[in-house]
Amino acid sequence: MEQDIEVKASGVTANHERDFTNSFDALMDAFEAYKETNDRRLTEIEHCKNADPLLNEQLKRIDHALNEQQRHIDSLITRASRPALSGEIASQDSLQHKTAFDAYVRKGDEYHLRCLEEKSQAISVSEEGGYLVPNELDHELSRRMIALSPIRSISSVRQVSGPTYQKAFSVSGPSAGWVAETDARAESTKMNLQQRSFVAAELYAMPVASSILLDDAAVDIEQWLLEEIESVFAEKEGTAFVNGTGTHQPKGFLTCDKTTNDTWEWGKLGYIATGVEGGFADNSPSDKLVDLIYSLKAGYRQNAVWVMSRSTQAEIRKFKDNTGNYLWQPPAAPGGRASLMNFPLIEVEDMPAPAENSFSIAFGDFRRGYLIVDRQGLRVLRDPFSAKPHVLFYTTKRVGGGIHDFDAIKLLKCGVT
Repeated sequence: MEQDIEVKASGVTANHERDFTNSFDALMDAFEAYKETNDRRLTEIEHCKNADPLLNEQLKRIDHALNEQQRHIDSLITRASRPALSGEIASQDSLQHKTAFDAYVRKGDEYHLRCLEEKSQAISVSEEGGYLVPNELDHELSRRMIALSPIRSISSVRQVSGPTYQKAFSVSGPSAGWVAETDARAESTKMNLQQRSFVAAELYAMPVASSILLDDAAVDIEQWLLEEIESVFAEKEGTAFVNGTGTHQPKGFLTCDKTTNDTWEWGKLGYIATGVEGGFADNSPSDKLVDLIYSLKAGYRQNAVWVMSRSTQAEIRKFKDNTGNYLWQPPAAPGGRASLMNFPLIEVEDMPAPAENSFSIAFGDFRRGYLIVDRQGLRVLRDPFSAKPHVLFYTTKRVGGGIHDFDAIKLLKCGVT
């Protein structure tokens, strides 16, 4: 029996929890319909060698509904995680900074910010341009970026005050051993130390405001600024964390050197090939996923996650184990993540779709494998001249990123070798 799956599009209401629960129930209903339809498709292929085209079309519609329902749930989670800035308890200095910043944004009045600069030597950095926003605004942007940027939500993040974060590490790991309290300690073997540098590059956005908006005292100007820049920043940095060149932007993990896992060496990411150009084998396609899981050392597997695009996830949803159970499973509870073979699945649209020799799936402990560096301070430069009668706000933050541990992330390549 064909089932029509409709995606609920209700926004956040006064009864947010009920809306959230209803959306989750709809997601589970959609997945049950997906399994039923796909089972019928597989049965027709087994008996007739080909599936009814109508079944294939129906499966695509349900798959699309699943994705849209999950996206709606994610948006509800994001909205619920945004506390009002005015609800935070601020110090006297913070209130002064907030008031001075509000006057600068609305009227271009720099006097009070300059007075604070003379007092603390930290509010303005003239050689870089603009003024630092209040700390509460900076911290709130960081919280929202975690909710909006999938790679940021699973990676390590370091706050730095300078332009570069440097860290020395041992490729072979630190020396260790057992010894009695009074025994002589053996001389440590020489460790192979390397140093990696993570440069915080400048990311900018330029929201535009009308004079009417700036003159409206009822408008929370800080909230307006956050809403204008958060999605733009999240989109740009999310792309860079995956495919960034490392030149004036973070170094994406997919742009690092790669090698087959059998010949893996430090400085490269190891990969497993599917054995089929542009996709997966017709028989036992999930075997390569199992190989990918166990290509990762046990110490990394316990915190590992899958990273793939929506189109790749749609392909993986069809996979079953030897007992006929689907390997992809929806979230076990509202607010949870979908899982694949009992590991959380993170949807990242910057990951490539299955294609010839594409690296469409990453699996690993990103908390240990990928490092994001945030330089403290979000800056805003008011420009009332370039787009009269509107006002531009040149807003900048500095962020860097790169592979931290090359042994913590593995890739799946849609290719023969």
